[in-house]
Amino acid sequence: MDWESQRVVDYLTEVEEAAEQVLTTKQQIIDLDMKRNGNREALNALKKMCSAEKVKVCFGNTTFIKLPKSTAKEMIQKDQDQLDSELNHLRQGLKANVNHLNKTQGKPELRGYNLLPLSTEEMKPMKSVFKL
Repeated sequence: MDWESQRVVDYLTEVEEAAEQVLTTKQQIIDLDMKRNGNREALNALKKMCSAEKVKVCFGNTTFIKLPKSTAKEMIQKDQDQLDSELNHLRQGLKANVNHLNKTQGKPELRGYNLLPLSTEEMKPMKSVFKL
């Protein structure tokens, strides 16, 4: 294989690896979001249960354990917080991966991709000006 052909193969390999990283990260975000939605459903179900002191909680796909309602709620909330943290981390990584893919392909970086919402303190003057 001559030098020019090797360069093309190396370029295509690098683009393919960058694209695979983007797709993998997107799939991880989807999977974690599905878990988070399941946890949210479980927390809502626990809120609606008034009389039960103990509830059955499914661990994995086959194991059910009877726990006090407060303990189950606490465990699910901790899991929810961890999932939120992981999702935020993956989303930030996805931005970097997409920028790397664009750079590898010779495309410009996406504009406005790193925007952040206004904080509560920044919104106060906006609300007073616009009467929101």
